[in-house]
Amino acid sequence: MSPEPTLFSQSAPEPLASRLRPRSLEEFVGQEHLLGAGKPLRLAIERGEVPSIVFWGPPGSGKTTLALLIAQYTNKHFEPFSAVTEGVPRVREIIKEAQGRRDKEGRGTILFCDEIHRFNKAQQDAFLPWVEQGVITLIGATTENPSFELTGALLSRLQVFVLQPLGSAEIGEILERGFRETGNVKRETRGAVWLSDEAVDLLVQVADGDARRALNLLEALDAHIGANVSRFTFPVSRDVLEAVLSRRLPKYDKGGEEHFNIISALHKAVRGSDVEGALYWLARMLVGGEDPLYVARRVVRMAAEDVGLADPRALTVALAAKEAYHFLGSPEGELAIAEAVIYLATAPKSNRVYEAWGKAVAAAKEHPAEPVPLHVRNAPTGLMKDLGYGVGYRYDPHEAEGVAAGQEYLPEALRGATWYEPTDGGFEKTVRERLAFWQRMRRREVKSEDST
Repeated sequence: MSPEPTLFSQSAPEPLASRLRPRSLEEFVGQEHLLGAGKPLRLAIERGEVPSIVFWGPPGSGKTTLALLIAQYTNKHFEPFSAVTEGVPRVREIIKEAQGRRDKEGRGTILFCDEIHRFNKAQQDAFLPWVEQGVITLIGATTENPSFELTGALLSRLQVFVLQPLGSAEIGEILERGFRETGNVKRETRGAVWLSDEAVDLLVQVADGDARRALNLLEALDAHIGANVSRFTFPVSRDVLEAVLSRRLPKYDKGGEEHFNIISALHKAVRGSDVEGALYWLARMLVGGEDPLYVARRVVRMAAEDVGLADPRALTVALAAKEAYHFLGSPEGELAIAEAVIYLATAPKSNRVYEAWGKAVAAAKEHPAEPVPLHVRNAPTGLMKDLGYGVGYRYDPHEAEGVAAGQEYLPEALRGATWYEPTDGGFEKTVRERLAFWQRMRRREVKSEDST
């Protein structure tokens, strides 16, 4: 194997998380579903034959470390790149260097693109020819669903590997390694501070499956105790650790029951028009370490489910908040989510769109093969016209009041069905009036035909 690549200059002091970065697959903790004995990814890395891939997983799950290990095992030059701070011009420079390296040294290049989802669709296309030609092996890292964030063309050229948050035992193992590197905080009592089991458990809990976060917390604790050692009594307890971390640690488990309890409370406070309750539960989630984009997605759902057409702007506001957070990040972007939550909580409420959609889906399942009425079928060919496709169709905008009175659009078996029934509140009052008017127009046409 070649000398290991690094993300840091030799003169810069490395944080604990970097010093403890695994140097081999044997040192890597977690992701057994990908790196266990005999797993395809592990075998490919050990053979030095890894194609272009994308790692999708939460922060601190090992995406960057795996990219570094792949470069090490494949004897390829490692070129780190961040889609947050760099753009296509830098990609072109890296490609040119990679071509020269391949021609002169016969050595390949791994282009590691962190936060690859931050590239827009056009920027992602810059990778395509060079991945196709093998000039670079592209390794992307993302916390977002690649099927939504990457173009189909790029995604078709990458293998996707999903990384999971690290479990408590795995975070505990990583912290044990950290204790061997820290100067003031140890697990033994001789010659160093002893952390109680309760305090260690708290570190594991607060890390929330993120190895980098666990080691950063341990390093901060080590520095604080080293500077204030005379003020501590030992062993260091959970309460003391909370104070050292400068905040009361929220009771929040992103992967457990508390996660579902609090998102439920947020949703119901919005539905109940309780602004303070909605803001409190929103803050509990974000302070507790929840991914703000997860919250933003739930807020979009609330806009569609609980506000609906009572205020059509609600969905626009919710989507704008998601995009604002995507653009600004934390903490600035969290304010946009709070604004959307307040807007939804104070908006008129209606779940009639939600109910109508459920009824329509049920009807589609109950009547899955009803033919489209001939008069509303498209007729692009002469044969279709001869068969009656489109015959008798009347173009609504050309009719009186913009309604082709008496014209049906549902299959015969479903005619007369009423799924969407707007309320008398908010914008839906206007929608209700429109629907009533159109129904009168259709009935007038039918009565006229009946009278003749």
